[in-house]
Order: sequence, then C-alpha cells, then structure tokens
Amino acid sequence: MQKVAISLGDFNGVGPEIALKSHEKIKKWVKPLYVTNKKMLTKAANLLNIKIPADFEIVEIDGDFEIKPGVVDKEAGKFSFEMFKKAIELAKEKKVDAITTLPIHKEAWSKASIKYKGHTEVLRDEFKKDAIMMLGCEKMYVALFSEHIPLKEVPNLVKKERLIKFFINFYNSTKFKNIKVLGLNPHAGDGGVLGDEEIKEIIPAIKEANKILNKEIFFGPFVPDTAFTQNGIFIAMYHDQGLAPLKALYFEESINVSLNLPILRTSVDHGTAFDIAYKKIAKTKSYENAIKYILNLT
Repeated sequence: MQKVAISLGDFNGVGPEIALKSHEKIKKWVKPLYVTNKKMLTKAANLLNIKIPADFEIVEIDGDFEIKPGVVDKEAGKFSFEMFKKAIELAKEKKVDAITTLPIHKEAWSKASIKYKGHTEVLRDEFKKDAIMMLGCEKMYVALFSEHIPLKEVPNLVKKERLIKFFINFYNSTKFKNIKVLGLNPHAGDGGVLGDEEIKEIIPAIKEANKILNKEIFFGPFVPDTAFTQNGIFIAMYHDQGLAPLKALYFEESINVSLNLPILRTSVDHGTAFDIAYKKIAKTKSYENAIKYILNLT
C-alpha cells in the first residue's frame, strides 16, 4: 500500500475537518501519514466535535497556537508552511511515495513572512525544477503556463522558447495526447487584429514542440471563450483563463497536481473556505480524488 504524507493546510480553514472526516475512506486506498501534531489536531477535533481515529498516524512537528476559524493569521500560516516542508522532507527521504496537501491561505503565508505564494512555488525552489501546475479531473485537465502573477506581466512571458520548454515538460510528465493550447488574446488574436502573440510566439512553439516529439500532440491556438464547450486537455496562458471555466464546471471534483518534479504532489482544488470553517459542512470529494490520482501514478 502506498504511503502518502498529508499536510493539513491552514488550521483556521477546512483542512483538518476534511482530513478527519475522510480518514476511514482513504485509509482503504493508501497509508496516510498526517504531518501536524497531536496538540493542534486535538484542538481542531474538539472544535469540530469529531473524535480522532485511533489509527490516525501523526508525524509530529512543532506548533501551538489558538485556532481562529475563518481568520487570516500568521501563526496558522507558519504552521501550514512547516507542515508542507516536513512532507517534502519525507518524500525526499523516500519515507512516503507522494504528498497530498490541504489548502493554505496565501495572505497568511505573507503575514508569516513566507516568501512563497503557494505550494507550487515552494516545490519549484526546493527541487530547482520548472514545476507545472495542472488542475482538473478525469473529464478535463488544465495546465497553467503562468500562475500567480499579475495579469499585466503575462504577455512578457508568452515567448516561443518558454512555450516550447513548457509543452515538452508537460507532455513528458503526463503523456497526454491531443493537447489544446489556448490563445492569449480574445478570439486567439483574430489573425493579429487583437494581438499578435499567437502568430509570433504560440503557433511557432506548437509547431516546434510537435517537431521535437515527432508527433502531433499540441493543437491550436484555440479561442479561449469557446474552447471549454468540450472536455479535454488544455494549456491556458494565465491563471483565470483556465481555472474560471474549470471550476465553473467541475469545482467539487477537481484536484491540483504538481508535474515535472522528482516527487508526486497532489492537492485539493479549492481554498481554505474560511466562511464554512468548523461548521462541519466541508465537502471531501476533491481531497478523495487527489488521493485517487496517486494510485494511478505510483
């Protein structure tokens, strides 16, 4: 049975609830090792009025603070970061086969003076690799060419050589076929009338990547506002271009996967849900699917 390190995310959010509620189900699929500590987990369980399962195996890290449901807090941010770092350490040491993460809060990380904006950036720095963020479910996966950056900076990144490298890394990490590349501009530039990145950068990159692979894998650029009327595998040029339609269609079942790394990391595709923290109504489907993805790849 595969071993999976699970970091519980921001304790002011829904992470602990999801982990506790799902334990009986996921332990049938993998052997979970929960990176947290008994003191904090007990606090969360008491707030939720949920009993900690006897076989809830904990990898202890330091941390002790007051849980404040729905509050952005630097202590909670620091603890979520330390849990994730420990999970990475376990994976590096081959003590687990994969990592699954529950949601962190980016502002809480900032308050804790953590320089990273999210999990993927940590992995990219930790392994000195161009980690790729892919989100979705069996019906639809979306890879993000650019992630957590201001929209005004995206066009400067959409360059042929960067795109080629991204395309090749994405294919090698997934072996997906028939990958649809979205245009950057409305109507995919409309022949250059609404922007020329498609003509100058994206189309040449698609052709060159297919030539390198010696097969037709990448197609496009597709018009962004109609591409998602069908399921498939997509590469979006920027964050909201890909994730707005994906989450509108498959929010509860989508997951987040970090590709192009020496370790496998999966995650839920939702945030800390501060508005429902500790109300015992958090849904677990995304978390369960994140675990199931590991079963197919490890």
